[in-house]
Amino acid sequence: MATTSTPAAAPKPVRPLKGVRVLSLALNLPGPAALMRCAQMGATCVKLEPPAHPSAPKGTSGDPMGLYNRAAYDVLHQGVRVATADLKSEKGQKALHRELAKTDVLLTSFRPSALSKLGLEWKALHKQYPNLSLVAIVGAPGARAEEPGHDLTYLAENDLIGSLDLPPTLYADMGGSLMASEAVLKARLHQLQKGKGARFDIALSDAAGYLALPRSWGLTKPGSAVGGGHAGYRVYPCKDGRVAVAALEPHFAASLAAAVGLKASHIMAMFAPETHQAIAAFLLTQTRKQLDQLAAAKDIPLHTLA
Repeated sequence: MATTSTPAAAPKPVRPLKGVRVLSLALNLPGPAALMRCAQMGATCVKLEPPAHPSAPKGTSGDPMGLYNRAAYDVLHQGVRVATADLKSEKGQKALHRELAKTDVLLTSFRPSALSKLGLEWKALHKQYPNLSLVAIVGAPGARAEEPGHDLTYLAENDLIGSLDLPPTLYADMGGSLMASEAVLKARLHQLQKGKGARFDIALSDAAGYLALPRSWGLTKPGSAVGGGHAGYRVYPCKDGRVAVAALEPHFAASLAAAVGLKASHIMAMFAPETHQAIAAFLLTQTRKQLDQLAAAKDIPLHTLA
């Protein structure tokens, strides 16, 4: 008699920041993206935004992200309590300090001079709230923290701009947001271990530099295994689009070579010009649907693109 098995229940999500209060003053993308990650890890998240410009439509957010991409803003602030406070006013400062008195981690994205003007220098903040930690997102580390910059300039200085085309996503901002949410976890561990808060500076240029490490090591240089030299790790044209092939490991490369009809499938053969030519010629005869079916049947890592 046939029996049916019950699908395994999904594991209960781990929320390492449950019970931790995070207050954010950070605008645009890196700070809100970090706060989103904290909320997903169970933190109680609050954000204080400046008032919207007087000429802005009613109900407009004081965060520029709310103006130029409301859909993104809404996703970033799911589960976050957002309030308005003019931190340059006495009323706004009182609201800020009411929140700080019950906050575990403060998240900012101001230049150091702006933090100073708001009375949020670390020395004074730590003295007033010894258990509070500060995660300060800046553009560049150390003395360069006052320099103007953006995602594009940080990618450029780390040799991550390859043409006149803009990058397909905001790598430094999103990488920095991950580093910032990691710093919140570090802050929590420090508080539990030492019983006091600590300061963590997160530089977006450092995030770009971290993402650029494979390039700096030569892993992606032209002709390297993941720089176009390996015939199994490239983007090729196919009959009705493109296909990103990632058959890098020997067993994947062997499956690809067999599908193409190549006899030689050892690793060095994948660097030979004739192997590139044979794979390219084969893929040009295949539609995206045929390649998707081939990938499933032969266990070949590839993804077709229009």
